[in-house]
Amino acid sequence: MEYLIIVLVCFFSSVTGAICGIGGGVIIKPVLDATGVMAVTTVSFLSGCTVLSMSVVSLYKNMKAKKTFTFDKLFATVLALGGVLGGLVGKELYQNIVDGLTDSSRVGAIQAFVLMLVTAGTLIYTIFKEKIHTKNVKSKAVVFGIGVVLGIMSSFLGIGGGPINLVVLFFFFSMETKQAAMYSIYVILFSQIASLASAVFKGNVPAFELPVLVLMILCGVLGGLVGSRVNKKIDNKTVDWLFMGLMALIICINIYNIFRYM
Repeated sequence: MEYLIIVLVCFFSSVTGAICGIGGGVIIKPVLDATGVMAVTTVSFLSGCTVLSMSVVSLYKNMKAKKTFTFDKLFATVLALGGVLGGLVGKELYQNIVDGLTDSSRVGAIQAFVLMLVTAGTLIYTIFKEKIHTKNVKSKAVVFGIGVVLGIMSSFLGIGGGPINLVVLFFFFSMETKQAAMYSIYVILFSQIASLASAVFKGNVPAFELPVLVLMILCGVLGGLVGSRVNKKIDNKTVDWLFMGLMALIICINIYNIFRYM
């Protein structure tokens, strides 16, 4: 039964993550925390592995597909390199908090609270984004700095990138939804590689069952394939509605997790 829950959560999270550019981990992390099928630290690590596999597949498919927007590889790389540095900082911050708690599961409450605030802010922004005057930042230094912040949030929360990536890309770079989704997945790929490599090299990998890791990665790959195909067939408005519905659901789950791990 536990395996079935993990498979369903990871597959559908990866599908919607690939469609919306939110990484899937923003759904996997709070949902698996809520079910209690694994320890909080294990969920964070395995969620990152799943998101990484999804982002690789999804980015590959999207790069090959015909696009209605430009994809600036230099801009994306500067943003992603900032995400790498942020991923390392975020992982260090996460590990310091875990080490400082007598009960490591309490970190789940901290992550749930921060994720709830981020998700609520994202939902509010998305609802009113037509009325918000956006920027068009060109400075590479600022782009790198924004990547650092995104990487920290991604790594610390164990969600890959989540909704904050899209809002930041909407606001600072005036991107449309599908364009922002592709850049978001690009940043997620690099920040997750840095975060997971840091955990491995520093010996901070939590205990987990190998079959569970394999299942989650397979679900990430399949979800990335399905999600990238669906993304090409729907318009920006539909992506926005799916995104807002997910944000509302995630807020409710995180409120439950805050009280669960208090």
